[in-house]
Amino acid sequence: MSPEYPFDEAATARALVDDAGTLVGWNEGARTLLGWSPADVVGRPAAELLADEAIALTGHRWDGTVTLRHRDGRPVRVWLLAHHSEARDDDPGQWLVVTPLAKSGSESPDGPLATAALVQSPCAVAVYDERLRLSHINEAMGEVIGLPEERIRGLRLSEIGGRPQSAELEAHMLRVLASGRAQDVQMYTKTGGETRAHAWLARMAPVTDAAGRVRGVCLAAHDFTDNYLARERLQLVNEASVRIGSTLDVTRTAQELAEVCVPALADFVSVDLLDPRDGGDPPSLFDPPLSLRRAAHHSVNPGSPEAVAKPGEAQDYPTGSPQADSLVAGRTIVASVAGGGLDAWLAWDPRRAARVRELGVHSTMSVPIRARGVTLGVAVLTRFRRPDPFTPDDVLLAEEVTARAAVCIDNARLYSRERETALALQRSLLPRTLPRTAAVDAASRYLPAARAGVGGDWFDVIPLSGMRVAMVVGDVVGHGVQASATMGRLRTAVRTLADIDLAPDELLTHLDDLVVRLSEEAGVEDNPGEAGATCLYAVYDPVSRRCTLARAGHPPPVLLRPGAAPRRVELPAGPPLGLGGLPFESAELELSEGSVLAFYTDGLIESRERDVDAGHRLLSQALAAYSDSLDETCDRILHSLLPPGGATADDVALLLARTRGLPASQVATWHIPADPSLVSPIRSQVVRQLGDWELSDASFTTELVVSELVTNAIRYGSHPIRLRLIHDATTLICEVSDTSHTAPHLRRAKTWDEGGRGLLLVAQLTQRWGSRHTPEGKTIWAELSLLDEE
Repeated sequence: MSPEYPFDEAATARALVDDAGTLVGWNEGARTLLGWSPADVVGRPAAELLADEAIALTGHRWDGTVTLRHRDGRPVRVWLLAHHSEARDDDPGQWLVVTPLAKSGSESPDGPLATAALVQSPCAVAVYDERLRLSHINEAMGEVIGLPEERIRGLRLSEIGGRPQSAELEAHMLRVLASGRAQDVQMYTKTGGETRAHAWLARMAPVTDAAGRVRGVCLAAHDFTDNYLARERLQLVNEASVRIGSTLDVTRTAQELAEVCVPALADFVSVDLLDPRDGGDPPSLFDPPLSLRRAAHHSVNPGSPEAVAKPGEAQDYPTGSPQADSLVAGRTIVASVAGGGLDAWLAWDPRRAARVRELGVHSTMSVPIRARGVTLGVAVLTRFRRPDPFTPDDVLLAEEVTARAAVCIDNARLYSRERETALALQRSLLPRTLPRTAAVDAASRYLPAARAGVGGDWFDVIPLSGMRVAMVVGDVVGHGVQASATMGRLRTAVRTLADIDLAPDELLTHLDDLVVRLSEEAGVEDNPGEAGATCLYAVYDPVSRRCTLARAGHPPPVLLRPGAAPRRVELPAGPPLGLGGLPFESAELELSEGSVLAFYTDGLIESRERDVDAGHRLLSQALAAYSDSLDETCDRILHSLLPPGGATADDVALLLARTRGLPASQVATWHIPADPSLVSPIRSQVVRQLGDWELSDASFTTELVVSELVTNAIRYGSHPIRLRLIHDATTLICEVSDTSHTAPHLRRAKTWDEGGRGLLLVAQLTQRWGSRHTPEGKTIWAELSLLDEE
């Protein structure tokens, strides 16, 4: 034997038996036990060595006592242990059979090896008697406790430790003493002989006498601090990956970073971010003092009394401060009050120095917040309740958690920038104010989605000829700038199509063609839903008090008639815009004056907490409480259907329109014979009617307009011909209708042309003019401003 190889091969009898039962190996220890040499037994059946019945080796391990034959013929009773190894490519399966041999130089019960089990064991061991008074400890336990055995023998564990954890452990020992069953307890504490806390596994087992009675408790303490801290670090990193970045909000993400690190890493954490430049990114070069804005902080103390800056407040940090030094160096910096690393900073800010002395702050660790090569800010971790300073492992852990948070903060920052851009675009594309019309009073609301961002919801109120008004609400698929841009194009298209007075179903057909072309331009013609939209278009005529509606996959409006309960308007559904080739149908309603129509997008009625029918019920209930104020009703509807704070999963558009009716006394109609000579009497009748309406100041202009339009209708149109005058407080409308579908167009007459000057004269005398097609033919109309005439 030698120190390099201390094993005594002759101290164990060892034999190898293959799966066929043949001996294939025999060592010197086996020869000492039975007297047979390897030449005598190798290659022969192992069963020949048995003095009694044969044995069957099964499983992977076997043990038992057998009688073997010695070479001199006497029986040898021995205990055998056998291990089986599976057969491999060039190695057949075999059994390793061993038994220990007694040595002449074995240790006595009082020898050093026998007593080392307790005294020299590297595991800290203590034995307590049946009164749980200390009886013995070994050297390792003495180092843990920090007191000599002769001084503490006879004390209880709670008296030796003097900590709450000691009393807790003693309670477990009492249960072991009473039940006779072992227990394991884990705790993280600082013992009397330690300068910092350790993680301990305390294994407690009953000590019994020869009769089996419990006479005490043996306590073995195992230090597994490294494993414990590694598990804690892994748990913290896992918690950070789950908790940080739950929203796309910069402030909330920074707050989550601070909360994850307290108290696992620090007693107080502050997160300060750099303000972006005009280009949107924080500065890349740092020249102290640096201006940082407090994004979040968190403390082990309620209310965070350690904080000097308030959330949202900007402060300057000079050279020598943890924030500035870390950002300039571009790495984590650990500083301590005792080491003088914070002296310059505290001298510069007396208020912060007083707070540090008051709380007993002793260590700081500042970690730059960097993502995608851009420095966003800095997190400063502070310790004052925990006595131990920051370790290199703490630095690695803080950098890991901060790196995860940095990506989330950068994502939130980029999202916020995109959201602000999309929201600005959306607001610019939506109507700032709704026009005042004689047909309806209107109020509206728009709320962007809280998480998904600005979408493509829109609404509009469009004045039409003849005192009529168009109301539209739509929803573009998707969110973000692209959806807002598509919404703007569709809203412009609707206004253009409405200007030529298309019927609702025909307008949606043209709009559907436009969405199909937009899908082709975007390269999503194979999946048109990606650039699709829904839309509802309605036209209300205050003279006839009829409303014509058509929808393209959009939720139908809710109607509240005076004195009746709200109900959904039954409309043909129509396909969403962008599918192409499918027809749209319109429906017509007769509305009494004061009826309220509620147009909305699906974000108002749909949510994860309720189904669509429940949303409709809530909308109807809120609309049923309608008062004279449409704005108050809009707010009531949003409050009833949306979560607190309006945090919706989809954006919401709401448009309320209360109908007006134009009295018959404000409308005059004449049927014109096909005789140009009767134009003069018609002009006279018009002048008398204006007098009855007390609008004589507008007679001259109106007479000229009527003369031109009626003359053109008689000369170029088809009979029957109808003249209609409509007025309200500010506008007088002149309409001439005939059954011809040919619309006139404005042109500039040459010097010797006999015609072509009539429409030019009408355009110059009126506020606006135009033509619209009707099922019977066409109508030429002109609007005069009564305010100008006054």
